Amino acid sequence: MMMEREITDRMRLLWASLYPGDDGRLLEELFREVRIRRISLDRAPENGDWYKDAVVYSLYVDLFNQDFAGLEAKLPYLRDLGVNCLWLLPILDSPMRDAGFDIRRYDRIRPSLFSLPEDADDVLIHGRFTDFLKAAHTLGIRVIFDVAMNHTSEEHPWFQQSRSSEDNPFRSYYIWNHDDSKYSGARLLFKGMCPSNWEKDGEGYFFHRFFEFQPDLNYRDPRVLVEISRVLLHWLASGVDGFRVDAIPYLWKEEGTNCENLPETHLIVKFFRSVVDLVCPGTLLLAEACQPPNEVVKYFGEGDECHAGYHFPIMPQIFKALALGSALPVKATLSPEVTPDIAPGNQWFMFLRLHDELTLEMVSPEDRAIIHGHYCRDPRWDFRVGEGISARLAELLEFDMRRIRLAYSIMFTLPGTPIIYYGDEFARGNDERYYEEVKALTGYNDTRYFVRGPIRWNETEALLADPSSLGSQVFQTLKEMIHVRSGHPAFGRGSLEWMEISNPSGIPLPEVLAYRRTLENDEVIVIQNMGPQPITCDLTPFEGYRDLLASDLPFSPGPAAQLAPYEIHWLWK
Repeated sequence: MMMEREITDRMRLLWASLYPGDDGRLLEELFREVRIRRISLDRAPENGDWYKDAVVYSLYVDLFNQDFAGLEAKLPYLRDLGVNCLWLLPILDSPMRDAGFDIRRYDRIRPSLFSLPEDADDVLIHGRFTDFLKAAHTLGIRVIFDVAMNHTSEEHPWFQQSRSSEDNPFRSYYIWNHDDSKYSGARLLFKGMCPSNWEKDGEGYFFHRFFEFQPDLNYRDPRVLVEISRVLLHWLASGVDGFRVDAIPYLWKEEGTNCENLPETHLIVKFFRSVVDLVCPGTLLLAEACQPPNEVVKYFGEGDECHAGYHFPIMPQIFKALALGSALPVKATLSPEVTPDIAPGNQWFMFLRLHDELTLEMVSPEDRAIIHGHYCRDPRWDFRVGEGISARLAELLEFDMRRIRLAYSIMFTLPGTPIIYYGDEFARGNDERYYEEVKALTGYNDTRYFVRGPIRWNETEALLADPSSLGSQVFQTLKEMIHVRSGHPAFGRGSLEWMEISNPSGIPLPEVLAYRRTLENDEVIVIQNMGPQPITCDLTPFEGYRDLLASDLPFSPGPAAQLAPYEIHWLWK
């Protein structure tokens, strides 16, 4: 663990690189705040790389079960499933024009998430949140949540001041220009919804990478870096276990570039990591960077940026593999040419579905045509003009238990930390009613609201109580897989070795996705038929192994063994 002097010296160097010529008084003020916060912090440092053994459950508090009290009541349900980490989708104060990613105040949780009025006391809100964290920690469940560091809501007090006049001290907290010609190389992230990255406001224009009501922060002003550092300090004191750093590639803008993954962005991330390491080492920083893996790994730095990052490209390739009945898309994506090796302290976070669309940004035009053509069965699911599909997992896989089980098998056994999106554990479909309600409320045809919406627990509990229902079957399958996974550290921490499965004539079968996961004496072999047809294959090398899953079909190794469509085995000796 780095000593305080070493970390503060590093922060001074980072500051000098970002703000050459600055006198550093702001930085020294921040150091004083850090020392005070650390002294008052009533918690022990986290255990190093705990996130490698995590099973993450992602949810909106209000949509999951009304408020934090409702979520707390369901913690035993989540613990029974096997979840040991909650990722709370946006909870900070917001006008809710973008599901809470448009932050109005960084230091306040929305009062409605505690069923409190808008004018509720901040101390009361903060106290209730810390009480919730204690309840989760008592059950062995860690908690992380989203912090959008790239932009705020236009209703944030900083922006209200910024737009008031050109000489306002907060003007430089955001990016203003006299016209919309600057940063022309920055791509449109919300193609089909926002025609420009600039929005006219009074006599000037402000820059935004997302919706026009989400102005980007200007990290060229050192006060912004300090302000966001204070946000981290505030929530570290409450007891959170980590932060999902939203939209991390866009923090720094530079004329003549695409304004993504710039060197200064990495300096900013290193600075935030230093703040976290000073106050509470082991607090997770999770990079949300929808970029190719060779760019995402740069956000791990030399162990001095984020601890983990989402593996965005593997997700669509899992769907492509299922569509084609072939293991090759998955194997190609995880090859060293596409996914570089990462340091032992870092980790990929793996997912099948999240709060957004099935994004097709990170695929070739040919792959986009295959995946979009196969899965976008309803034209209303289209997102960003063919660059995504707004549909839940069960909807995409046509409520086919075999394919759902196979998809989860892949996610739970490939290298990384798995994420379950709320409701997917019982095969929830798209929420038509919620999509229409939000479209009418906001005026935006944001099809991502198909994959959101409230859980109706009376219906869900009846579903889970019926063993013949698809929802109950998916829930019990996930519970079993998570239980098995938790007993084998090779899944979260081990090496990956691809294996060839051949037919009786010795010809490798591209339909079979097979690999060995190994950590010291723990070795598990995973065999999965990706296709809709039964396969005859030679499984004699696996004599003496037993299947860790209670499979419907017994595992029968032999020179002409049969794998049913979408059949899976987790083998252990």
